[in-house]
Amino acid sequence: MSLSASLSGFPEWTPAQRIVEQQVLDRLRRTFELYGFSSLETRAVEPLDQLLRKGETSKEVYTLHRLQAAEGEEEASLGLHFDLTVPFARYVLENAGRLQFPFRRYQIQKVWRGEKPQEGRYREFLQADIDIVDRDTLPPHYEAEIPLVIGDALRSLPIPAVKIMVNNRKLCEGFYLGLGLAEPDEVLRTVDKLDKIGPDRVAEVLMNAGASDAQAKAVLALAEIRSSDASFEAAVRGLGVEHPLLDEGVAELAAVVETAREHAPGLVEATLKIARGLDYYTGTVYETELAGYERYGSICSGGRYDNLASAGKDVFPGVGISIGVSRLLGLLFAQNAISASRPVPTAVLVALWNEEERPVSNRVAAALRSRGIATEVAPVPAKLGKQIRYAERRGIPYVWFPANGDIPDQVKDIRSGEQVAADSAGWNPPAEDMAPTLQ
Repeated sequence: MSLSASLSGFPEWTPAQRIVEQQVLDRLRRTFELYGFSSLETRAVEPLDQLLRKGETSKEVYTLHRLQAAEGEEEASLGLHFDLTVPFARYVLENAGRLQFPFRRYQIQKVWRGEKPQEGRYREFLQADIDIVDRDTLPPHYEAEIPLVIGDALRSLPIPAVKIMVNNRKLCEGFYLGLGLAEPDEVLRTVDKLDKIGPDRVAEVLMNAGASDAQAKAVLALAEIRSSDASFEAAVRGLGVEHPLLDEGVAELAAVVETAREHAPGLVEATLKIARGLDYYTGTVYETELAGYERYGSICSGGRYDNLASAGKDVFPGVGISIGVSRLLGLLFAQNAISASRPVPTAVLVALWNEEERPVSNRVAAALRSRGIATEVAPVPAKLGKQIRYAERRGIPYVWFPANGDIPDQVKDIRSGEQVAADSAGWNPPAEDMAPTLQ
C-alpha cells in the first residue's frame, strides 16, 4: 500500500495521546454517572429531512451515497449526524414508551461536520453530550443543574480553568420584542456573530434589516452585560425595555447563575452576548471558554430546547450540553498542555535470559497480569542493558528479572535504579504506577 497524504480535519492521535483521550473519557463518564445519567449510543446516520429541519446546517452535513445504488433508490436521503442532539431527539420520540421520564442520558460518539478545518476544529470529531428530557414540561431547575455537571466533569481533568457563559433566549427575544423588533430570531443570529464580525458590523447588519440606530445600540448594550451573580438584572432593567418574555428570561437566568454560584463560585457567568445560532434553542444557552484559549471559542456548548423532540401532541422538552472532546484535546495537545505519565499501559517488562527460558518469563508475566498489573515480556533475549533500554524507550517503569541460579526474582525501578527481591504472587508497583495518569 503506497503512502497517501493525510486528510485535513480528520485527526488521528498517537498511542500516547489515545491514552490521554481514553482517561479523559473515563473521568467524564464517571462524573456523568455520579449525576445519574445513563449511557446511550445512536446510529451514525439520520434522514436528511430530519438533519436539516432545525437551524442553518445544510452546508455542514455529509450525505451518504453508495458507489452503486440500487435501481430506483433515492440518493442523498441519508446524512452523517453533525451533532448528537438531533439524533437523541429522534430516539426519544421513537422510544418514549420504553423510557422513564425525566430521562437523563450521556452519549459519547463521533460526529461529522463539513466546516473548514483549523486548529481545534475538525470534520470528524468526538463529542460528549448530556441531556435531560421530560414529557410535556421540563422544570427550569434542570437548566441550572447542567452547568454544575459540566463544571465537575471538567474540573476533574488537569486542564486550565473553565468559565461557563450563560444567557437565556427568552431574555433576548423579550428584549428585542420590547424594542419593537419584529424578527427576534434574526436578531439573535446576527448577535451570535458578534465575536466574529465585531459590534460595528453587527449594528450595520441590524440596520440593513430595518432596525433603527437606537434599536441597534440597545441590542449591543444588552450584549455587553456580564455578571457572575444576579446583578445583571439591574443592568438589563437600566436599559428601560419591558416585555413579559423578558421578565421570564431574567428570572430563569438569575436562578441558573445563583445556583452555580453556590455550588462553584466563579464557574458560571451571565454573558448576554451568548445567543447560540441554532433555531431549536428556546431558553438557557451555554458556551464555555478555557482559560488561555479564549481566542479559539467555546469548547462546550448547548441549551434548552422545547420543540425539537415533538410529534403532534407528544412533546418532550429538554436541556443539554456538549463537550467537544476532540476540540479540547486538539488545542491542549498543540500546546503540550496535557499528557500521560507514560506512553504505554505496560507497568512491567519481564526480562528474558534466553529463548529456552521464555516459558519462565511468560509464567511471571501471567502471574502479574492475573493481579491486574499490565505486563509484557522482552521481545528478544538481548543483553540486559539493551532490554532495560528497550523498557526506557517504551516508557515502562519496571523491569523484572526472573530467578537465575542462586539469585531469586528481582524487580528494578529503572527510573531510580532501586532493585529489590520480589515474588510475582505478591509484589505490586505503587498505586501511581499501576496505570498511566493524566498530567
